[in-house]
Amino acid sequence: VSKFKIFFITTLLLFVWSCADKTKKISKIVEVDMELQMSNSYKEGYFELQRGDVLLAAKKFNQAELLFPQSPWAPKSVIMAAYAYYTQSYYGDAIFELERYLATYPNHEDEAYVRFLLGMSFYEQIVDEKKDLKSIIYSKKQFEYIIKEFPSSEFAIDAKFKIDLINEVLAAKEMYIARYYLKKTKWIPALNRFKTV
Repeated sequence: VSKFKIFFITTLLLFVWSCADKTKKISKIVEVDMELQMSNSYKEGYFELQRGDVLLAAKKFNQAELLFPQSPWAPKSVIMAAYAYYTQSYYGDAIFELERYLATYPNHEDEAYVRFLLGMSFYEQIVDEKKDLKSIIYSKKQFEYIIKEFPSSEFAIDAKFKIDLINEVLAAKEMYIARYYLKKTKWIPALNRFKTV
């Protein structure tokens, strides 16, 4: 092997090692920078939420999640975005964020709270027994899930209370339909509704 080949191979190895070391450093710098940007976005979101600008707050929380999705703060950012929407009655947006959270971060430590907030987002849309039952049913489903899966959580007691209220609304719905059948002289359907109540 000539001296030139040895020199060439040595130089090449040193170059490759040097590049690998720089890549590691760059990777660490980028990660630290992303974490800092995420932290800043989260803080800005929290500040805007305190100020009352929930739409900008939610945007900042979403931005925080996107900047550093591997961070433990990413799922919390989704929750905060949902909470921001919930506080100002943007229930559709809150539901979207909460359902996305459950799909993206299954079995996360804050699942009980997310399920409760999701249940409340449906619950707040319940108007009266004459309206569509979709919100009532979805709300009850979330509260029942909390009682079953998180019975010792702080949300379980409130979930039971909410289910009692929901059952009253459902009973009122059955009474409303039964009375309608009575007016139409449809005795059997009316009787069945009264039995359900």
